[in-house]
Amino acid sequence: MFNNIAYAMGQGGIGGQGQFATLIPIILMFVIFYFLLIRPQQKKQKEHRELVNNLKKDDRVVTSGGIYGRISGVDDQTVTVEIADKVRVKVAKGNISVVLQDTSKTTKKE
Repeated sequence: MFNNIAYAMGQGGIGGQGQFATLIPIILMFVIFYFLLIRPQQKKQKEHRELVNNLKKDDRVVTSGGIYGRISGVDDQTVTVEIADKVRVKVAKGNISVVLQDTSKTTKKE
């Protein structure tokens, strides 16, 4: 009796659909994982890479450490940020988190 059951289990059940049906949930989980986690992270990294590549002198920035300043020089890997009068700090380009819009150029109506 047990010999027949083992032989039936070794045949793979009914047709080849059983094997594919077991892969469907795994594939579905990977697709959901990709769209919820991987793709948004890649998009965020691409936006940050573009932000870092477009840095230029006199941009007002915020570093990842929370320091506000104005860029006074740009190199390949670093930027020089002026955080006060005659106080300059070299920061790695990757540590620039935000480029602020310059509001001093717009005139206010009073």
